[in-house]
Amino acid sequence: MESHDPIISKIRLGPWQYFIFTYIWSWSFWIPAVLLRKNVFDFPNFLLLGLGGLGPFIVSISLTYFKEDREVWRDFWKRVIDVRRIGFVWLAVAIFMAPLVCSLGIITGILFNGVFPSFETAVEYLSNPIGFIFYLFFVFIYGPLPEEFGWRGYALDRLQKKWNALYSSLILALLWALWHWPMFFMVGTYQSGEQSIGSLRFWIDYCLGITVNTILMTWVYNNTKRSILSAVLYHFMMNFTGEFLNLISLYHYYKVMWTTIIAVLVIILYKPQSLTDPPWGKSIKISKDQF
Repeated sequence: MESHDPIISKIRLGPWQYFIFTYIWSWSFWIPAVLLRKNVFDFPNFLLLGLGGLGPFIVSISLTYFKEDREVWRDFWKRVIDVRRIGFVWLAVAIFMAPLVCSLGIITGILFNGVFPSFETAVEYLSNPIGFIFYLFFVFIYGPLPEEFGWRGYALDRLQKKWNALYSSLILALLWALWHWPMFFMVGTYQSGEQSIGSLRFWIDYCLGITVNTILMTWVYNNTKRSILSAVLYHFMMNFTGEFLNLISLYHYYKVMWTTIIAVLVIILYKPQSLTDPPWGKSIKISKDQF
C-alpha cells in the first residue's frame, strides 16, 4: 500500500521477524502453563500467562530500537502518546464502536428472541467500586496495551508496505488469532471456558469476530495517522465491554453480525486499498483544532 507518511519508507524490516519472535516468546511461557494443568490466574501460574502476553510489546520495542532508524524509533513513541493525531471523531469511534455493536446485539436479541440480559456481572463489578477500578486497570494492562505495540504499532505498518489495507488486515487477523491458540488449552482462561475450540461460539465470536474487528481497527489506525493509542483504546473497549456485560452466546452472535455489517460497509465506502478514501471525497482530517 502506498503511504504518504515518509516514515513508512524508512522502515527497514518486514513483519515476519516480529511474528516469529513474538510466537517464540509468548508460547515459551504459555505452553508450560498449558502443561501444568492449573488455573493460570492463580499465583505463581499467573506469571507465565502475564510474561507470555508481553511478547508483542517486548519484540516490537526490541526490533524497532535495535534494527530501525532513530527517526522510526521516535515516530513509534509519538504514535503511542500523541492524543492529538486521533481527533474527537476517531476517538469516539475507537471508544464507542464496541458498546455500539453490543447494544445493537442486545436490541436484536430482544426483538427477535425476546431474551432480556441480566447484566449480573456488570452489577457485581459496580457494587465494588475499588475492585472495579482494579478491574479496569487489569483489562487495560493485560492485552490492549502490550499487544497493540506489536500487532498494529509494528506489524500492520510492515504488512501494508506490501499489501493493501484489507489484505493486511486479513493476514494480521489470522496470525493474531493463532497467537492466542495456547489460551484455549489453559485452565481458567476466557477462551477455554467460553470459546472452546470447535464450538459455534469459537467460529462466530472468536474467528469471525477477530477478523472483522481487525478490519475496523485498521480503519481507525489508518485514519488517525497510524496512532497506536487509538488501537489500544479500541482493543481495551472491545475486551472491557465483552467481559463487563458477559452476555450469553445469543447476544454475541448478533454482536458479531452487526460488527460484520459495519466492517463490510467500511470496506465498500472507504475502499480496500487504504480504508481511508470515503466516497464523499476527503477522510476526516486530523488537526489541532479537534482537541
